[in-house]
Amino acid sequence: MAPLKLMGVPGSPYTRKMLAVLRYRHIPYRLLMGGSGGPPEGLPRPKVPLLPTFFLPDADGVVQAVTDSTPLIRRFEREYPDRPIIPADPALAFIDALLEDYGDEWLTKAMFHYRWHYADDIARAGEILPRWTGMKRSEAELATMSKFISERQISRLYVVGSNAVTAPVIEASYERFLKLFSAHLEAHAYLLGERPGSGDFAFFGQLTALTHFDPTPMALTLATAPRVYTWVDIVEDLSGLEPGDWLDLKAPQPTLKALLNEIGRTYVPVLLANGAALMAQAADFETTIDGQRWAQPTFPYHGKCLMALRAQRDALPAEARATVDALLAGTGCERLFT
Repeated sequence: MAPLKLMGVPGSPYTRKMLAVLRYRHIPYRLLMGGSGGPPEGLPRPKVPLLPTFFLPDADGVVQAVTDSTPLIRRFEREYPDRPIIPADPALAFIDALLEDYGDEWLTKAMFHYRWHYADDIARAGEILPRWTGMKRSEAELATMSKFISERQISRLYVVGSNAVTAPVIEASYERFLKLFSAHLEAHAYLLGERPGSGDFAFFGQLTALTHFDPTPMALTLATAPRVYTWVDIVEDLSGLEPGDWLDLKAPQPTLKALLNEIGRTYVPVLLANGAALMAQAADFETTIDGQRWAQPTFPYHGKCLMALRAQRDALPAEARATVDALLAGTGCERLFT
C-alpha cells in the first residue's frame, strides 16, 4: 500500500487522533509537519484550513485536501478492511459514534478552555506551538508568532463556548469525566470492550493535550485519575495490540452507562439548544446544565452532528434500535431522539 499523506502538528488533538488510528490499523502514512503556512507546494489547500489535512484521491483520481476526522475514519474502514475500529454490530456502532462525537465535540471544549484560559497554560502553548513549525526561526520571530497565536486563540474561545459563564460547567464536567472514565478503565481496556473503537481515538486525541501537555488539566488528571493518564500513553501506539472482544450491550454495563449519563448531562443540552437556535436562525443560544447557565454562539457543525446521530439511529434495524434505546434510557441521551 502506498503511504497515506497527511499534514499535521503534535499539538493538534485531531492529528493525534488520526495518527493513533493509522498506527493501530497498520495503515502506512507519511506525516508532513505543517500548520498555518499551508501544505507543501504541489498539494491542494483545504477549503477550511484544519489539521490534520489528508491528501486523498476523489472518485476521478484527483487529489483533494480532506480534513474531517469522522468521515475519514469511515472512508478508511471501507478502503482498509483489516483491524476495523467501527463495530460490525449496528447497535455497538451507534454507541461508538455517540462516544466519538462526545470526544470530538465536548471534550474539545475542555481542551480549548484549559489551554487558553489559565496563564500557565497560555504561556506553555505560546512557547511551544510556534516551534513545531518554526524550529529554525530566531527567538525574536518566535516571540512574534507566539503572541499572534495566543491572541488569536484566546479571541476564539467564544467559538467553542468557553467564557466566564460556561467555565465552571466545563471544569466540573472534566473533573467528573476523569473519575467516570477511570472507573470504566478498571473494568474494560477500552470504551466498548477489549478493542478500541472510534470513540477511544476521539477521547485520546483531546486527552493528549488535557493529560500530557497543558499544565492545569495535566496536574488535575495526575491527582485525580492517573489511570487515564496511563491509558493515553498506551493508546498512542496500539500497532502491537491483538484486539479482543467488543462488549455485549445487552448485559449490564454500569460504567459505560455512567459515561452516557455524563454525555446526557452536558453535551446533549448543548446539542439540542444549538439545534433549536439554528432552526430559528439565531446567532446565539442559551441552555441550562446542572442548574447553571450556558451561553455561546450558535455552531453550525454541531447541527450536522445532531442530524448525523439522528439519521444513524433512524437507520438501525429494529432489534439494534431496541438495544440502543434500552441502554440510553434514563441517561439523558434519549432526549436527542424524542
